[in-house]
Amino acid sequence: MVVGFEKAVSATKSVVTSAKKAPTTLSSDRVINFARGDPTMYESYWRQMGEKCTIVISGHNLMSYFSNAGHFCWFLMPELDRAIRRLHCVVGNAVVDDDRYIVVGNGSTQLFQAVLYALSSSYDPDTEPLSVVAAAPFYSSYPEETEFLRSGLYKWAGDAYSFDKDGAYIEVVTSPNNPDGAIREAVVNRDGGKLIHDLAYYWPQYTPITGKADNDIMLFTFSKATGHAGSRIGWAIVKDIEVATKMVKFMELSSIGVSKESQLRAAKILEVISDDCQNSAPDKGENFFEYGQRLMSDRWEKLREVVKRNGVFSLPKYPQDYCNFIGKYTDPSPAFAWLKSKDGLNCDNLLRELKIVTRGGTNFGVDSNYTRISMLSPDEEFNLLLERLSAIKGTIINGNN
Repeated sequence: MVVGFEKAVSATKSVVTSAKKAPTTLSSDRVINFARGDPTMYESYWRQMGEKCTIVISGHNLMSYFSNAGHFCWFLMPELDRAIRRLHCVVGNAVVDDDRYIVVGNGSTQLFQAVLYALSSSYDPDTEPLSVVAAAPFYSSYPEETEFLRSGLYKWAGDAYSFDKDGAYIEVVTSPNNPDGAIREAVVNRDGGKLIHDLAYYWPQYTPITGKADNDIMLFTFSKATGHAGSRIGWAIVKDIEVATKMVKFMELSSIGVSKESQLRAAKILEVISDDCQNSAPDKGENFFEYGQRLMSDRWEKLREVVKRNGVFSLPKYPQDYCNFIGKYTDPSPAFAWLKSKDGLNCDNLLRELKIVTRGGTNFGVDSNYTRISMLSPDEEFNLLLERLSAIKGTIINGNN
């Protein structure tokens, strides 16, 4: 439900001083949606790549269910397996030795469901469901994804910081975190726990790559790595073959594998990125990650300046660190801005009055004075966001949640 700014102010008895409207433009009445993490900002880069990523598939190709009938993940294309391992080696963000198992899925969302099944299916079905937790603010879809199937194997148990139940549990560690961009580690740290590391944003455009992640279960997604959300490709890097095999079984029963066309497209794009990263020619241009890091850094600099001027909001501060891939110290530039109202006003409602749709803090397990804004939109929309945020000036007082 969209609540008007006047109603929000009345309900909270807040006063906005010196409020100014942005100049009227052709797009002044347009609602802009920053609640989604749709990575369309990368389109201009891939457009300039021309035909380098084009693949041609004949009508008689790719007709079988099977990609490699003798492989534990029988629907994983060998080309994608090789491309994933190569890219992680080039970037240096994850261990992909031969004793690590790659499981491909229809995006990381399906892989998350598969991991929950794999980790919980070995427990006694006569006991209560396995608790699934994540530290707040947690990714807003975790609760819904966990509860969607109403499984008797597992259940959402909320904030890891307040979890005090004995026995087995699953903790999801998202690092860099969605929504606040923080580098995370496990919180519960008790016997009987299983960890899922969601590393969707552990790429150089979002955060310094400080070392190779080497966790038991690591989830990655094509959409955030390269921007190709429409291909619906994600992958897990798993140490335990039993867990990996159960994940494959889940996807076999839910979707009978993953589209070969999508896998081949992903493999081609990942190979192009790896080739460009390893290109040592003196006249070479920016590789994809250098481009993304520059663009994200520029956007964060502009957003911080606007937020500093209007005096109404605040943003997290992140420590600079040495990025092994870039070869210098860089600032984190998360995929989402975790915006906070300084005086306690409902941040999501305030921005909706400016026709900016965001995802409020209560979706992430925290107060409504926070909201998440995607940093991945096209330039036109991002510039309009900055324009509208600049329209809010002054101080909000007497605010209540």
